[in-house]
Amino acid sequence: QVQLVESGGGLVQAGGSLRLSCTASGRTFSSYAMGWFRQAPGKEREFAAAINWSGQNIYYADSVKGRFTISRDNAKNTVYLQMNSLKPEDTAVYYCAARVGVPRSGESEYDYWGQGTQVTVSS
Repeated sequence: QVQLVESGGGLVQAGGSLRLSCTASGRTFSSYAMGWFRQAPGKEREFAAAINWSGQNIYYADSVKGRFTISRDNAKNTVYLQMNSLKPEDTAVYYCAARVGVPRSGESEYDYWGQGTQVTVSS
């Protein structure tokens, strides 16, 4: 069992930056691939980024590639999402998720989810 808690969301102007954190409980954090997803108002939840257990394999959605960076610190049981050059269309609730095995982009392939953190980008 893994419990995930996100933090770091907030209100930022377009062009600004935020860093989201997701801290996991449990002793086996390094066993999990981690993903970040987001859900904008009135839209379905979508994949943003994912990282394997070692941090060597990383994947991004085209919409965030070049602007967002996912990383992890297994010693701190934490995965990060550095978001730069934010746009109003990045406004969403951001969720982290965990799964055993390789990173995936499908929402249904993740076993554990955090409660989400709101990111609002003003124009």
